[in-house]
Amino acid sequence: MFDGDIEGMGYVANVSRLWAHLPAALDELAELMGRTVDAGGLSPTQRAVLVTSTASTLGDSYCSMAWGKRLAAATSPHVAAAVIGGELDGLEPAERALARWAQLVTRNPNAITVEDVQALRNAGYDDSQVFGITAFVALRMAFSTVNDALGAVPDHELEDSLPEPLRAAVTFGRHTDRAEDADYRSADSGN
Repeated sequence: MFDGDIEGMGYVANVSRLWAHLPAALDELAELMGRTVDAGGLSPTQRAVLVTSTASTLGDSYCSMAWGKRLAAATSPHVAAAVIGGELDGLEPAERALARWAQLVTRNPNAITVEDVQALRNAGYDDSQVFGITAFVALRMAFSTVNDALGAVPDHELEDSLPEPLRAAVTFGRHTDRAEDADYRSADSGN
């Protein structure tokens, strides 16, 4: 896991240090998320919309930064920052429907109505896709909950790589504190 981070990013991510306590669980969760992405027929941009909307609605700064960066690359930094802030107007209609759905599922799934589901259908998603999309959002919520509950701090390398509109948009959750980041890294350096 650490070797993959170093090869891909040049450093070991704090989230990898956390999940290194049970890497098989991360592998299985990632596999299940992959199946839901396939069932939802989700493109990389649609996936970034869903994760960014879910993470920002939860108040998860780490995933908002990481996936907001991906969304910014696919759209623009201003669109990604707006999605983090809950504004969806810069998205295409089908992507806007996904972002709104992620917000609804994250905030209060018991309040979802038949009309809310129909909005996804009207955006072009069939019932199998709606199931896959919903399961994906729920699994991303579980991933974020573990990270947040156990104190995963966004990597300063990640935060430093963000376009300014994204950095300014993430006003919630944990933030990179160079001293805290170093403390977190040294606490788990034996993994």
